[in-house]
Amino acid sequence: MAFFRSVSFSEPMPAITGAGVTLRAPQGSDHAEWAALREASRSFLTPWEPIWPADDLTRGAFRRRLKRYAEDQRNDLAYAFLIFRSDDNALVGGLTLANIRRGVAQAGSIGYWIGAPFARHGYMSAAMRALVPFGFRTLRLHRLEAACIPGNAASVRLLEKTGFTREGYARAYLCINGVWQDHLLYARLQDDPA
Repeated sequence: MAFFRSVSFSEPMPAITGAGVTLRAPQGSDHAEWAALREASRSFLTPWEPIWPADDLTRGAFRRRLKRYAEDQRNDLAYAFLIFRSDDNALVGGLTLANIRRGVAQAGSIGYWIGAPFARHGYMSAAMRALVPFGFRTLRLHRLEAACIPGNAASVRLLEKTGFTREGYARAYLCINGVWQDHLLYARLQDDPA
């Protein structure tokens, strides 16, 4: 059931601009740059992500990923974005607003990654600040959620800096790097101050 939507999803998702970044849906032409950045950042990302499939960086796997993203968007289940630096259009990372729940919940969960060369330069903070209005105004969600491993100090700082409030602790919440990991739970409500 997908009520309370306010945009037509039969058309391509418009880009979202933020302070020094642009978020847009991934395209087939992004594969080479995406795969190169993910490979160059593998050791940086591995502690914080699920285990990558053996073929994860291949063109075929990327095409399957794009197909899944498009289907999820059509069904109002998830919205995937790549993050590009505005100055030179370099790919810096990605984020997804997923697990959209409609009806009485009107909520979604945010997941994100940043390439190692672009970490700690403010790009993810800018991307998150750009995504929040999209979630609340365009998608008409009431609640945005995110979770992070307690030892991921950069992720904790990101969420707190962008207006998310810590709400709890989930034991063995997600399987990250092959191990069920505890996570801190964060949320931001539509009525929270910016």
